[in-house]
Amino acid sequence: MPKPIDFEIGDILELRKPHPCGGYTWTVIRLGADIGIRCHECGRKVLMPRSELEKRVKKRIPAPSVEETT
Repeated sequence: MPKPIDFEIGDILELRKPHPCGGYTWTVIRLGADIGIRCHECGRKVLMPRSELEKRVKKRIPAPSVEETT
């Protein structure tokens, strides 16, 4: 069984299939059993079960930590 992905708020995700608006990139805005993501193109918010989102993620760009920004 593959290791689960550790999502953090602010992570940028590139999904395998585009959103109907044409955007591939999303930002993580909520964590829990369901993960909340926001489309970079149109701003639409979507809640998705963690297991389904892990299957759809192509690439994860970690959010900058507080130490990196100061």
